Amino acid sequence: MAEKKLTFEENLAQLEAIVNELETGDVPLEKAMTAFQKGVKLSQTLEETLSKAEKTMAKVMADNGEEVPLDAEAQE
Repeated sequence: MAEKKLTFEENLAQLEAIVNELETGDVPLEKAMTAFQKGVKLSQTLEETLSKAEKTMAKVMADNGEEVPLDAEAQE
């Protein structure tokens, strides 16, 4: 069964929980290493999601239906 894809907000909440747990300093080394690795993966996933969103938001549709850069639309 395929694993449910988490939302941006769910991934961010997991990353925040990992950071909070690691900041306490009361985590055994092995668990800290595993949590750190998961945090890095979550961070990369979040970065990819933000990058895709940024590219999508950087374009708008012109009146004729063509995609144009957001800055070009603002100049008209």
